[in-house]
Amino acid sequence: MIPRYTRPEMAAVWSDENRFRKWLDVEIYACEAWNRLGRIPDEDLRQIREKAAFEVDRIAEIEAEVKHDVIAFLTNVAEHVGPPSRYIHMGMTSSDVLDTALAMLCVEATDRILAQAERLCRVLRRRAHEFKRVPQMGRSHGIHAEPITFGLKLALWYDEMTRNLDRLRRAREIIAVGKISGAVGTFANVDPFVEEYVCERAGLRPARGSTQVVSRDHHAEFFSMLALVGASIEKFSVEIRHLQRTEVLEAEEYFSAGQKGSSAMPHKRNPIATENLTGCARLLRSYAQAALENVALWHERDISHSSVERVIAPDATTLLHYMLHRFTNVIENLVVYPERMERNLNLTGGLIYSQRVLLKLVEKGVRREDAYRMVQRNAMRVWEEGADYKALLRQDPDVGRLLSAEEIDEAFDIGYHLKHVDTIFQRIFGEDDS
Repeated sequence: MIPRYTRPEMAAVWSDENRFRKWLDVEIYACEAWNRLGRIPDEDLRQIREKAAFEVDRIAEIEAEVKHDVIAFLTNVAEHVGPPSRYIHMGMTSSDVLDTALAMLCVEATDRILAQAERLCRVLRRRAHEFKRVPQMGRSHGIHAEPITFGLKLALWYDEMTRNLDRLRRAREIIAVGKISGAVGTFANVDPFVEEYVCERAGLRPARGSTQVVSRDHHAEFFSMLALVGASIEKFSVEIRHLQRTEVLEAEEYFSAGQKGSSAMPHKRNPIATENLTGCARLLRSYAQAALENVALWHERDISHSSVERVIAPDATTLLHYMLHRFTNVIENLVVYPERMERNLNLTGGLIYSQRVLLKLVEKGVRREDAYRMVQRNAMRVWEEGADYKALLRQDPDVGRLLSAEEIDEAFDIGYHLKHVDTIFQRIFGEDDS
């Protein structure tokens, strides 16, 4: 369930009041265009502008009888406008209003999503710098690999989120398409100028071509972009869940005073927010799948897409807005344990420096295959016996013949692995980044 504190902002976008307001905007813009073409007298346009209004409850009352939402809306508007209402919806079909208004609503929702994504980027940037030089175990396949820093991890998330910002801006552009081209897209009863004018006034661009509807590949791409942003949030959330595991415990979600983790086990502090976000990402992907199913319609239009979009448009945009909001709070309040990171770096008795030893042997002229065998046979003893890796290497006669004790010590210097942290930060955050 989406918490109340994120609902009002997005709920306002998808409210019946705002939806019908967008419909009315489209109809009035069309009347203005017809006026410019000489088809609607100035006085009638003035009355339309001044009197056009609607009531959500009255539209619902009429729809109960006529079983058509746009007709119910137009009937209610006509009750306010009077005789000049004959010009409203002139030459148009319902989808001219519905698709153009839907694009306006999606743009409005995307602007709010973008604001949340930008906030997340700011928080990731700040916390990446906070932990820029805090060493952490890098892992591949879940197994200790070589050292990184926790700041680098957060910097990579920031980098991915900047790409997501670009995707969201493209998604906004992709969905910002309107159409006022009539029953089958031929402009038989409406001048193309009307479409151009309405779209300009609505902040959209006219579809280059349309049927009775805007082609749904636009919408499928839009919802796929939202799902991709959700996939990134899931990726980050899964990592935090791993880092919070008791055996790792390098970072954890903030656990507030009075918070309870389990009805049965009072000791529990669970990663509930990131688990929630993982589930939300799955739901968001299902909306993208539904949008892909909407691309194939019969001939110039059927309404199989309509029921789907009435659900996925408000739900997907609201859900992603919520996910960004919640994950930003997770990062902002994330509790980080550098001392635990240091402890975990040393868990394997120095095995994480094996590649450095390998390369030093290769530099001495040893064939890589031979060097690998020397390094690995000692590494396997650490796994099996719990021995200290550096000590084993010093005792190995083959290694000792090639590397001095000082050279072996050099191979175990963590600074070697972190020497390009500044370079990576400069690449991600800019050349002037400090």
